[in-house]
Amino acid sequence: MGDKLGHLKPASLWNHFEEICKRPHPSRKEQLVAEYVISVAKKNKLKYKVDSFGNIVVSKPATKGKENLKAVVLQGHLDMVAEKNSDVKHNFDKDPIQAYADGDWVKAKGTTLGSDNGIGGAAALAVLEAKNIEHGPLEALFTLDEETGLFGAQALKPGFINADILLNLDSEEDGALYIGCAGGQSTIAKFTFNPSDAAANTVAKEIKVTGLLGGHSGLNIQDGRGNAIKIMARLLYSLINNFGVRLVTVNGGSKHNAIPRECFTVVRVPKNKVAVVAAFVESYNDTVKSELASVEPNLQVVVADSRSKAKMMDKTTAANLVNALYGVAHGVIKMSADIKGLVETSTNLAVIETKGKNVVVTTSQRSSVESEKTDISAQVGLIFKMAKADVKQSDGYPGWKPDIHSPVLTTMTNVYKKAYKKKPEIKAIHAGLECGIIKERYPDMDMISFGPTIEGAHSPDEKVQISTVQKFWDLLLLTLKNIPAK
Repeated sequence: MGDKLGHLKPASLWNHFEEICKRPHPSRKEQLVAEYVISVAKKNKLKYKVDSFGNIVVSKPATKGKENLKAVVLQGHLDMVAEKNSDVKHNFDKDPIQAYADGDWVKAKGTTLGSDNGIGGAAALAVLEAKNIEHGPLEALFTLDEETGLFGAQALKPGFINADILLNLDSEEDGALYIGCAGGQSTIAKFTFNPSDAAANTVAKEIKVTGLLGGHSGLNIQDGRGNAIKIMARLLYSLINNFGVRLVTVNGGSKHNAIPRECFTVVRVPKNKVAVVAAFVESYNDTVKSELASVEPNLQVVVADSRSKAKMMDKTTAANLVNALYGVAHGVIKMSADIKGLVETSTNLAVIETKGKNVVVTTSQRSSVESEKTDISAQVGLIFKMAKADVKQSDGYPGWKPDIHSPVLTTMTNVYKKAYKKKPEIKAIHAGLECGIIKERYPDMDMISFGPTIEGAHSPDEKVQISTVQKFWDLLLLTLKNIPAK
């Protein structure tokens, strides 16, 4: 572990977060943290149940005199995005997160921190074990496998939770109350190539695109950050068409919901073109660094020797692949006309992986308008179909339609104004929250999402602001205290 966090306030929340960090919990491997949640329930003699997917709900009776309040469920997910810098040695299946305090921030050493959604989970656990907090009938729902497609929420069955109000603890901006989110869908393209031995009079080279910020493909998509796969595709398009370079492998990105930070390609370069290709890559590096200077100061595009013995892709498939990667959209497609600053529709070119004779490309589309989500997904799929790829699309997940007349929104707005002498920001988010799916399962449940300030989620730059965690905690307790009667 990194530095101890128990000296931070509120101590109970940070102690639980530290315990979460000790236990590896990437998506689909959350068992150790799930066991920890159950141990907290048992220690505090609280009832709990686990569904067939592994989601956990823990129940806590109302404090004396609060039995007539509307029932509340606190909700968050147990998994984290497992991202690290390429030069960092870390096994997310075995190693604890090295969390440490740096001024007003908690960070991790070279990896994602997991404050998304470890802080929310820690807050729920702190409420469950607290003896001096006023609240009505209470549940805490801990879902699994959120980051790969909200699968835990999708597995929920009616009746598993019993509450009137859901407080989702998975937002990342202090002072904001979220009342809506985007829906999402994945489009996956598979290219199958005919491998051939290395062409005569060629040498193997590796091209590397590194140093990008990456980030959350919903929250950061409007920031103009570089996409390593797009940067690589633009370069490969020139190298193949102008210098006769042959493609061997290409790999980049690692998560469907993260903007790819790195991309690595092995190519075969004609021996008589090695020097000119090296010069071209160097010039290209200068070009893209200049284009992205204000947002990507650490971007590097370099070419190096390679010992790869892998066979080459056939020219036709390689051209189709690179053309599709170069031509397919990435980034913001449309901004909302109704909510200022809200991205309405976007698409993320997320992952590319060479597996044997196949190259698999994963993209993700988001929109708060269902018809637009369908439209951009169809556009992305069409580009890959035209490039002769086998294209499959996921069923996706629904968005959460904003309700400005939500009773819990009124409650929290009043609580916030009284506590902080100003209004909170009322927002929707261009990311997938579990609220949309849970609302589909429990249509009469009133919902809101809030949290502390988290920056760099889904990247090794992830950090959570300590002062806002205290404020988030205070707001949570005030909300629970002021929930109206049934």
